[in-house]
Amino acid sequence: MVQMIFMKKQIISAAVVVIAVMLTAWSKPLKEMIAREKTISKNIRFEIFKTDNYTSSIYSDASARLQVTVVKVRGAERCVVWQKNYDAKLLSQYPSAANAISQNIVIPNVADNKEHLEVLYTLTYDSKGSVMQLQDGAVISKGAKNGNLSINI
Repeated sequence: MVQMIFMKKQIISAAVVVIAVMLTAWSKPLKEMIAREKTISKNIRFEIFKTDNYTSSIYSDASARLQVTVVKVRGAERCVVWQKNYDAKLLSQYPSAANAISQNIVIPNVADNKEHLEVLYTLTYDSKGSVMQLQDGAVISKGAKNGNLSINI
């Protein structure tokens, strides 16, 4: 009987030690899961304009269309949070830098310490059936509340 009581005490002591070790090891991940993340809104401004006047006859049938996408990135996880397609226009119809097409967007609920935004665009030129695509973009990094992107046609 004394042996049984001794064994019960050892088992209970071992269980307490295991639980204490587990709680210590998991306390930070548990806090991160339970604690609400602080989120912010990020403002993105982009401008679209032509860098040439495109008056030469070689450009008379040349057009460009544009797709702008904002992606929220968290580790390896990527999520499209905003996207806009601009219809094709003749190159000569795009405004100059002084009269640029301007767009301001706000992306809410960005966990700034864990996420960043990527503003990506695909510019598709078409000239008499010959098609060329250009892709570029910018990163709105952690700590930045505002981002700007100029898209030159």
